[in-house]
Amino acid sequence: MKTQEQFQFDRIAKAIDFLYANFKTQPSLEDVAAFVHVSPFHFQKIFTEWAGVSPKKFLQYLTVEHAKKMLKSNQLTLSEAAFETGLSGTGRLHDLFVNIEGMTPGDYKNGGEQLEINYSFAESPFGKLLLASTKKGICRLVFADDQEIALQELEKEFPNAAIQSASDMYQQEVLSFFENDWSQPRHIKLHLRGTDFQLKVWETLLKIPMGQLATYGDIAKSIAKPKASRAVGTAIGNNPVAFLIPCHRVIQATGMIGEYHWGSARKKAIIGWEACQSEILLNQ
Repeated sequence: MKTQEQFQFDRIAKAIDFLYANFKTQPSLEDVAAFVHVSPFHFQKIFTEWAGVSPKKFLQYLTVEHAKKMLKSNQLTLSEAAFETGLSGTGRLHDLFVNIEGMTPGDYKNGGEQLEINYSFAESPFGKLLLASTKKGICRLVFADDQEIALQELEKEFPNAAIQSASDMYQQEVLSFFENDWSQPRHIKLHLRGTDFQLKVWETLLKIPMGQLATYGDIAKSIAKPKASRAVGTAIGNNPVAFLIPCHRVIQATGMIGEYHWGSARKKAIIGWEACQSEILLNQ
């Protein structure tokens, strides 16, 4: 059974899809509220509580033109942008310091044999999460609209591991990011199962600052594989750690948001939410 938070996100996601599909006509608050079957007053209230800004303001962050503007305004390389926004000491917009440790070839091939994995479920503004970790770090973080399916996918990824439900030392670090506190970076470790190419792509995604976007071509150039956009796209699609490895910040060169493993509405919501939070911080 869905929680109240899940029902609220489902409604907001539906509204975001409506806004994205109709942004050219700049729909009114009343139009969007009617589409999700709530009063304008109630919709304004729940949307503002969720996003931190009004639906009208949020609409500005979801248009194709805004996406193009974000791409064009980022004249730095991904590495330079990461340095300027985080590692130089001005890091109010640098949301996370994440270190990736790849699993050993043995762990990769044997499906996690001898690995002990703890998992738990938690609520986020964008839906329920499944968080799983080994002693070395987070190995999987996914949106779990269906908890049973999410757990089955974890077991399929690590068929030979000892998997158990247990409280996780990383859960509060992950969830605290959604509480509008970026004053201190979170030092989070990831323990991932992937090829060298996948790990390189995922590490590059970590260099895209919050509130900024990159294209698949940008990522390919950053790893010195300018003709590998399609392979980059595949690696991004296989990202096992939602949000912390920000594959949602990669869009098409045309400015279109594109697909997302956990749903395009959720991707639009995250991009808009991050853009809003970045502007709020800049104006403080």
